[in-house]
Amino acid sequence: MNVMATLIDSLDAPPAGNERPRHPEKQSREDSPVLRKPDWIRVKAPVSKGYSETRAIVRSKNLHTVCEEAACPNIGECWQKKHATLMIMGDTCTRACAFCNVKTGLPAPLDADEPRHVAEAVAEMGLHHVVITSVDRDDLSDGGADHFAQVVSAIRAHTPETTVEILTPDFLRKKGAAEIVIDSKPDVFNHNLETVPRLYLSIRPGARYFHSLRLLEKVKERDPLMFTKSGLMVGLGESREEVMQVMDDMRSAGVDFITIGQYLQPTRKHAAVDRFVHPDEFKAYESMARAKGFLMVSASPLTRSSHHAGEDFAKLKAARAARAGV
Repeated sequence: MNVMATLIDSLDAPPAGNERPRHPEKQSREDSPVLRKPDWIRVKAPVSKGYSETRAIVRSKNLHTVCEEAACPNIGECWQKKHATLMIMGDTCTRACAFCNVKTGLPAPLDADEPRHVAEAVAEMGLHHVVITSVDRDDLSDGGADHFAQVVSAIRAHTPETTVEILTPDFLRKKGAAEIVIDSKPDVFNHNLETVPRLYLSIRPGARYFHSLRLLEKVKERDPLMFTKSGLMVGLGESREEVMQVMDDMRSAGVDFITIGQYLQPTRKHAAVDRFVHPDEFKAYESMARAKGFLMVSASPLTRSSHHAGEDFAKLKAARAARAGV
């Protein structure tokens, strides 16, 4: 029998005792309506041996993963293969995006041993490709840029054959921070635009669309050979024309790889799902994106930034070589 995971409202119960709410800034909001999920959004509950082994490695190094913190629907599949997306700089974010399930509040100080622990975990999991992401750290003068660079350097030292993909915050108002991270030479620099410009104020209020776009452009200016990647959620009320415009903006910034996935509402206090986008519409978005010149496109209801990242990186390199006629 296939056991399906419940992805919505897992954190709706009130905190016990004196436990701090996961999203204190959202507690005064009225509950958003929750749409019934269609049949095409189904995942198996994570019960495999590989899942348990991955969790044990993460716990032993005192690390966090965006797979758990953001309630990713693909955690069972990925962790079975020991593909975990490690989230550095703690589990508490200084932003309060309406779509995100990561805890919000004042983060703890950085752990100086974290770069080494991350590198050790990558080695233990035997990863050929690793994705490193982080919470937003607006409390730090460089937004955590130097810490990102230290993590990349530690992985290179421990497992030089491992390719490194980073999924970064926007480093808004952190002068020189982006350059520090770019110069650490990850193989893929990913920063998600998340949604269309019109919805930023309600969905991503702490960010600025054109700053994020400029960050991706800056990567290509500083290192033209570095792969860049960005992602969108759909089902938040955006129009088809708005999605197409974001594709054009990404291509103008030189983005190589676009991911498009369905927004899933973490709790009733988060932004509501406007609609569930049909798989046929995702196929249409994929065709549009390929026609616009992206080297790689991943578009499906359960697509997430780091899902199948290792396999996609190999395809990304092959696509560049084919385009160059190598």
